[in-house]
Amino acid sequence: MADQNGTITVQQIGSPIRREAKQRQTLIGLGLNKLRRTSTLPDTPATRGMIEAVKHLVRVVPASGER
Repeated sequence: MADQNGTITVQQIGSPIRREAKQRQTLIGLGLNKLRRTSTLPDTPATRGMIEAVKHLVRVVPASGER
């Protein structure tokens, strides 16, 4: 979920082992490469598209004030 600053936080929940190289590269582009690592990124259509491409490997972490 996006917060007031226009950022979105994602956490890696799946391993890139036995995944296509493109999915591994997308995780690296999101700033993720190890399980349970989080990354805060600008909330742009490009970022949303990258998250959509690896939605089975990441989850969007709610902002601290959201439910």
